[in-house]
Amino acid sequence: MFIIYYGLPQLFPSMTNMEASQAAIIGLSLKESSYLAEIFRAGLASVDKGQMEAGLSVGMKKVAIYRRIILPQATINALPATGNTFISLIKESSLAFTLGITELFAEGKMIAASTLRFFETYLVVGLVYWLLILIYAYIQKLIEAKLNMPYRR
Repeated sequence: MFIIYYGLPQLFPSMTNMEASQAAIIGLSLKESSYLAEIFRAGLASVDKGQMEAGLSVGMKKVAIYRRIILPQATINALPATGNTFISLIKESSLAFTLGITELFAEGKMIAASTLRFFETYLVVGLVYWLLILIYAYIQKLIEAKLNMPYRR
């Protein structure tokens, strides 16, 4: 994020008006997208090649095979790792403080410094992060259950 916020404006003067929040979004997006690309690649690779061969043998087109057979299976295989990546993103959002953005952890740090109640403040901040992750994990569990419905016996 430092390179994006401080380095790119030196190389490209037109980027001098970039805000810290934009740099944080770009930096975190680049990092998480690289993980997600690998997760989706692995999800597609996890589907047996025989699925494609079976679809071709019954006369389906490749687009239809991907849409109806391969992508649903790959999605189910990639969903847990995708969820972990998004949970990681929630926790890594506190790195935006290094660019001067006041986010949840930074706000807690400022409150703790002004009230000198560090333990209580950081406990509340930790509980808020924990609650956010619990909510996301519950939503992901619902999505996984919905996607796995056709495969249950």
